[in-house]
Amino acid sequence: MSDMFKPVPWTVQDLVAAVQSGALRLPDIQRPFVWEKVKVRDLVDSIYRGYPVGELMFWNSAGDDGRTIGSEVKTKTATAKIVDGQQRLTSLYAVMTGEPVVDDDYRSAAIKIAFNPFTEQFEVQSAALKKSRDWIPDISAVFKSPFQARKAFIGRYQEEHELSEADEEELEAVFVRLHGIRDYLFTVVEIQPDAEREQVADVFVRINSEGVNLTQADFILTWFSVFWDEGREALERFSRHARLTVETASAQDGEQVSWTPKNHYIEPEPGRMLRAVVAVGQGRARLRNAYSALRGRDQRTRRIDEEQRDRELDRLKAAQSEVLKPSHWDGFLHVLAKAGFRSKKMITSNNTVIYTYALWLIGSTRFNVDKATLSSLMARWFFMAQTTGRYTNSPESTMEEDLARFNDSKSTNPQDFIAIVDGVIATVLTPDFWEIRLPDDFITSTTGAPAYKAYVAALNVLDADLFAINEKVRDWMDPSAGTATGVETHHLFPRAHLKREEITTTRSINQVANYAPTDSATNKIIGDRPPSDYWPELAAARKLTGEVLINQQFWHALPDGWESMKYEEFLDKRRHTMARVTEEGFRRLSDPHYKPSTITASRAAAEPEATTPPSLSELVASGVLKAGNMLIPANPERDNTIAEITPDALIELDGRVYDSPLRAARADGDERSDGWDYWVLLDDSDPPRTLQQIANGMAS
Repeated sequence: MSDMFKPVPWTVQDLVAAVQSGALRLPDIQRPFVWEKVKVRDLVDSIYRGYPVGELMFWNSAGDDGRTIGSEVKTKTATAKIVDGQQRLTSLYAVMTGEPVVDDDYRSAAIKIAFNPFTEQFEVQSAALKKSRDWIPDISAVFKSPFQARKAFIGRYQEEHELSEADEEELEAVFVRLHGIRDYLFTVVEIQPDAEREQVADVFVRINSEGVNLTQADFILTWFSVFWDEGREALERFSRHARLTVETASAQDGEQVSWTPKNHYIEPEPGRMLRAVVAVGQGRARLRNAYSALRGRDQRTRRIDEEQRDRELDRLKAAQSEVLKPSHWDGFLHVLAKAGFRSKKMITSNNTVIYTYALWLIGSTRFNVDKATLSSLMARWFFMAQTTGRYTNSPESTMEEDLARFNDSKSTNPQDFIAIVDGVIATVLTPDFWEIRLPDDFITSTTGAPAYKAYVAALNVLDADLFAINEKVRDWMDPSAGTATGVETHHLFPRAHLKREEITTTRSINQVANYAPTDSATNKIIGDRPPSDYWPELAAARKLTGEVLINQQFWHALPDGWESMKYEEFLDKRRHTMARVTEEGFRRLSDPHYKPSTITASRAAAEPEATTPPSLSELVASGVLKAGNMLIPANPERDNTIAEITPDALIELDGRVYDSPLRAARADGDERSDGWDYWVLLDDSDPPRTLQQIANGMAS
């Protein structure tokens, strides 16, 4: 074995004592305790029977750092860190001491294993076993005092059973064997203190990647554990505190904590916060490239350039101090609220939160954009990114492109940052997006869809009332106040009414275009009646007239005459109207004094049909497209893709069907193009025509 390693025997008793005192700790790269309790039971059973349970590996690196096992106060500074064996040691510590351990959500939980001395069987403690006289409900009592544990067991057992002298002698022998678990010998491979840090980091990565797919963030955090442990600890502390109030954090840390990053939007992990650090410090989003640069390894000679390594580390140190700064974090959270997003229930991508935070920091620290301007600007960016799913698929590649725009600019002029951000937003949120793609995105029964979340966010920005009542949507969604009593999402066309109309599928009934937020009292008035019945009565009873009625129809995207429409017609028109309302909310973000065009929005569906492009179904029904027509991407680089029009006017791709060109394009891996422009009809036309060109030709 290399001089870097040294095998040393450790008893279970010595291991648990070292963990209990704090002399033996976890580097924070180690995965949290995630074993199921049955695996803990099996480990104890194997040790009891003398079976091999594997080696352990420690790094002899003195210093009061590393994450502890258990929630009790430690009395010693760390002399070694656990490289391999966290789950086994945590299990033994919890089982033998009875102390709770902290899981990956930073919650304390006890692990109790029961034992039957007659059958010598171990089980996870249950209510039944806890009451049974045949079982020791928690074997930690045996390790605290085998004599008292045996005495207590016999006393309980004899309340219901006879016990012979021979039985007592056998029980004594079993208790001795159980207590003897403490003497089980582990072979511990110890990494010596004089080992080179690069070697230690390599060992950490290799050990922790066994059986687990480490992320690139894990590799960098591993590197931090060796070269900048306090930086890794700062990320861990930030992430831990993001789940805790000031009072709870103070109690857990054993010292007064004045601030925590706890919020209503995200519970960040160290690896996720690291993405913001790398984006701000290195101007990178691909963590693989960030890790390569951080190691300072020359790609040609494979040697480590320590000066380059130190430079890259210094850049990350400076960036991390900004990323974890309370004033920056709190200031950024106001951006999300300004954009109309009230809680994590409205967030469909945590990457969008973190990457927007990184851009916010770049605008603040590198370009010195004033806070008021930056807040409005990044609220619009977040609204755009969240609504379009910008960082949902291939997030690193997209963010790399976004960062490149700022990296390519040598300027630190605030106006240049503003121009770049505004330019991207204008490129993405085009008229076609609002008029074609967004209405198409509302074809879903999933209230978690980004489009629907954007519509609700727009209602918050527009200071909208709930459906048919004088209470604000934003108050209904306020996470600090809890859910308003009796407020719910209501079907504008009630479920029972639709079933009478022979519309019975859940997907059709629960279209998001059939939803509006209101209270339970309003819902009771509506009942199962059609809107043509309940809406005039409800409007009269609630005095929804004049401007109040106009606002209600605008906010809730109700086309003129909606209550008398056929359901499918209503859904189609309301989807376009919801898109108009969402656009109006976005415009308000650009100018707080902007007055939404309520008449235009509420009557969007009343425009001449000629201005609305035909749907895929209409193209097939008219014969412009036919079942069996083949579609290929307009991009010649994607020449391996072939889709087909089905008899149901759907698009079949790789054995699956999609109800819109946009969804089929997304399924083919394209995240930017409008679906109608993405697909080209494979026929004899010269030049080939996109679906958009075909639709425009029919509309004209």
